[in-house]
Amino acid sequence: KKDLNDGIDTVGGKMTVCQLYDKKNSQRKNIKRATEKGRQYLMNALKNDPLGMRAIDTVKQSDAKEWAIRMSEKGYAYKTIDNYKRSLKASFYMAIQDDCIRKNPFDFKLSDVLEDDTEQKVILTPEQEERLLAFMEKDKIYNKYYDEVVLLLETGLRISEFFGLTTHIDMQNRILNIDHQLLKDSEIGYYIETPKTKNGKRELPLTERAYQAIQRILKSRGKAQPLIVGGYSNFLFLNREGLPKVAGNYEGMVRGLIKKYNKYHTDKLPNITPHSFRHTYCTNMANKGMNPNTLQYLMGHANITMTLGYYAHGTFQSAKAELERLAC
Repeated sequence: KKDLNDGIDTVGGKMTVCQLYDKKNSQRKNIKRATEKGRQYLMNALKNDPLGMRAIDTVKQSDAKEWAIRMSEKGYAYKTIDNYKRSLKASFYMAIQDDCIRKNPFDFKLSDVLEDDTEQKVILTPEQEERLLAFMEKDKIYNKYYDEVVLLLETGLRISEFFGLTTHIDMQNRILNIDHQLLKDSEIGYYIETPKTKNGKRELPLTERAYQAIQRILKSRGKAQPLIVGGYSNFLFLNREGLPKVAGNYEGMVRGLIKKYNKYHTDKLPNITPHSFRHTYCTNMANKGMNPNTLQYLMGHANITMTLGYYAHGTFQSAKAELERLAC
């Protein structure tokens, strides 16, 4: 009776969590392929969990917390569970707005329930960066990737933006125009996607080191297969078959590179991924005192908070240098 008096839709409250999530998704259709995949993964996870079939007006905060624990026990990463929780919180918020329920059971901190075991971003120090590049330059196997890694470290590009580069580069004005990503899917093959964030479209000035690396890449570039992807062709980076490289090609290469370096050196390098080059660039620029708004633009970050997080990756050396600079 209280629900009726308060205008609560008791019928709407009987929809299942799966139905609620589906309803929420139906209100925003124009999404990236990766987002669509993420939605499918969460829907499948809900269907395979007791929570998915529960009526939304029966779900309490303790149920939501138990769901998070079950997800962790099934092997889902903390970050994935947190992303899923955020999606479900938004779905239940919609149900509150529609007067189906009163409270949001997902309105809690995940860190109060699960330990955040997310590995910290791996950053190469400037000294490690130079050691790695010096090794690559001389190595018979990895020297062919030298200029690519130089360019990644000099631009901070996302790997999908990097492999989306074509030979149509404004070398005269030394500008990289970033307006798309090149991706590959097992179902549809190569495809073009807009940049990851609304700030992703940007023009990057080329440093001298980056400019020289591109010059060498253009000179040594092999014969390309006649391929057009989403209106783009003449991709800069090609595999042995003359087809565009994608992120998947690079994971194994970087793993093997670090393994070989560490085999022959006592001063070991940390295990990194292709994305570590982006983290390294951003951290180095932050440590050099670059204006945060400028760095946000160069990185194509959606918001300044993401950029400011890199300024926290300070080191003893950077703290000492900063204090000495301020003391002058």
